[in-house]
Amino acid sequence: MLHFNRCQHLKQITQKCFSVIHVKTDKHGQLFLSRTFALAELRKSWHSTQSLVGDKNIVLMGPPGAGKTTVGRIIGHKLGCCVIDVDDDILEKTWNMSVSEKLQDVGNEQFLEEEGKAVLNFSASGSVISLTGSNPMHDASMWHLKKNGIIVYLDVPLVDIVSRLKLMKIERIVGQNPGTSMKDLLKFRRQYYKKWYDTRVFCENGASPEEVADKVLNAVKRYQDVDSETFISTRYFSPKDHEQKVSTKFFSEAVIEGLASDGGLFVPKKEFPKLSCGEWKSLVGATYIERAQILLEKCIHPADIPAARLGEMIETAYGENFACSKIAPVRHLLGNQFILELFHGPTGSFKDLSLQLMPHLFAHCIPPSCNYMILVATSGDTGSAVLNGFSRLNKNDKQRIAVATFFPENGVSDFQKAQIIGSQKENGWAVGVKSDFDFCQTAVKGIFKDAEFTGFLTVEYGTILSSANSINWGRLLPQVVYHASAYLDLVSQGFISFGSPVDVCIPTGNFGNILAAVYAKMMGIPIRKFICASNQNHVLTDFIKTGHYDLRERKLAQTFSPAIDILKSSNLERHLYLMANKDGQLVTKLFNQLEEQRHFQIEKILVEKLQQDFIADWCSEGECLAAIHSTYNTSGYILDPHTAVAKVVADRMQDKTCPVIVSSTAHYSKFAPAIMQALKIKEISQTSSSQLYLLSSYNALPPPHEALLERTKQQEKMEHQVCAADVNVLKSHVEKLIQKQFP
Repeated sequence: MLHFNRCQHLKQITQKCFSVIHVKTDKHGQLFLSRTFALAELRKSWHSTQSLVGDKNIVLMGPPGAGKTTVGRIIGHKLGCCVIDVDDDILEKTWNMSVSEKLQDVGNEQFLEEEGKAVLNFSASGSVISLTGSNPMHDASMWHLKKNGIIVYLDVPLVDIVSRLKLMKIERIVGQNPGTSMKDLLKFRRQYYKKWYDTRVFCENGASPEEVADKVLNAVKRYQDVDSETFISTRYFSPKDHEQKVSTKFFSEAVIEGLASDGGLFVPKKEFPKLSCGEWKSLVGATYIERAQILLEKCIHPADIPAARLGEMIETAYGENFACSKIAPVRHLLGNQFILELFHGPTGSFKDLSLQLMPHLFAHCIPPSCNYMILVATSGDTGSAVLNGFSRLNKNDKQRIAVATFFPENGVSDFQKAQIIGSQKENGWAVGVKSDFDFCQTAVKGIFKDAEFTGFLTVEYGTILSSANSINWGRLLPQVVYHASAYLDLVSQGFISFGSPVDVCIPTGNFGNILAAVYAKMMGIPIRKFICASNQNHVLTDFIKTGHYDLRERKLAQTFSPAIDILKSSNLERHLYLMANKDGQLVTKLFNQLEEQRHFQIEKILVEKLQQDFIADWCSEGECLAAIHSTYNTSGYILDPHTAVAKVVADRMQDKTCPVIVSSTAHYSKFAPAIMQALKIKEISQTSSSQLYLLSSYNALPPPHEALLERTKQQEKMEHQVCAADVNVLKSHVEKLIQKQFP
């Protein structure tokens, strides 16, 4: 079998190889190698079953009118192999009548059974098989085909299918009853296609059969080439001994480990996949979930997460958990400014867009016999988002995955603090630290790099540490989707045509959000300028203007926009690696210097390269409040303080020659005291609950966030732990939480 047997084989290999963690030994390096060996053996086993030659079939699946038969013949000619059309070569020969006659003779339900039986009695090898549109509706026959074939889904736009069927004068297909439109039936059938495919070929409007055939062959090649999509540390550089292999990881390994062993961050070894103009245009009318499925399938190899399973995760993540059906809608604000609303998730911040999905990716990637403790440093919004996301896993996953989130005890808003503490569940805890976010983040990174401590936890408790901050690739990747989706929404709403440039302005602290926009551009979204908006902690703005990253004589200031109260920007390392043409040696030198001397300077050529795409500025506290006030008076829209920072900078820096999409990273309800001060509402001393209800009475845009209002109704005050700003104290808390969760 293909993916089905491979998944079973994954369990067998990982159960066997990961059992080593229960053996007490002080050779922590060997334990790590054993985990890596297990996944390497899995890849080797997967690769041995994959080949275009031999006995494997290429099975083309899709709706009627998708062009399966024509495409199949072209592929068969190119490969010099047998081509089998299920309609002509199996069904009609078995029944001695046409398919339409059989359907008319026995009716819909009986037809599916008869069709399934005919396929079950058929076998082939080394062939190209074109299925009927209804084959995927019969489970047994599809399992039969899947045993010896790679199922390729020809995903053709619905408008193309309907027009083709009209030209073919096909008025009725299997399952179509009186009163059911062809369009509705085709939509209904998509659930069956999603269930079975191994790889998808996304067919843009008007694609020729030859173009589709080439795409199929490329998709099959990618599906087979499991070693082609790997990740490397930003701090890796080629050794003098050129025979030494590059230390690469697969997607699943990068997600599990979070931080590279050398302290660097994982990045794709190859370039991001790029969509054609036609493919992007075909996504203009798609939903957010459909866009996410297409884009993430291109970035995650099916050997790591099968496409059908990935689709299920995406539908779960972006289903009922979001208050707005558009997930991340774009709203016109004023002039050429548009607001990308990233706060409709359960905790009211942009972090939900990745942290509703990332826990499912993580749970799928980890082996079944290991326990994992997720360590998270938060400047405000990540804490509640990660606790909420991991609490939504199924019971079995929650028993083997726990979360500890560390936040600055006095460095987040009162509402954010209450939300983090209130988000604690049976597998998640909040720990306040008597310091700032930079200490929390540095401490968590230090714990990951402490081989003696992590090895001890593995040996003593059978528990491995990982992360859910944006240093984890599985957390950063989903953010690419909403930047692409925002651009497509502007096209869909008629504000621009595809190919027209836009700028994006993003309140920036840890550089993850703006980096995701860079990756969206690499995939083909025409973003012209990335506008980095800072508050009083403007180390990034200064760096973009001068190339000098300088933490000397700089003290973290607490502002109205705490999520960007950050001085050590983790994801900047990924962008510098990209700009420096993947020079890991340079990146290592720069960040070692930052750690030791608290500053570094990049060369002039890199500064110029950075400034080709980036512009930056910062916003004072007074300007932030003034922007909230003026925007409300002008448009009736209430900005949260982070979005206000971005608007101030966009007003100042953007040249107004193209639209600018301003990322609204949180709902204003999370920062009620600042909003009330900005709007000159005097009753600032009220409770958080009364403040939120007072703001909701203003009937402003965006509407009140119901999940946040519900949070204020929770009268029970939950307890949380508080610890000193000492890495050893944090380690002690981690060990105690592991003892509690995994006794």
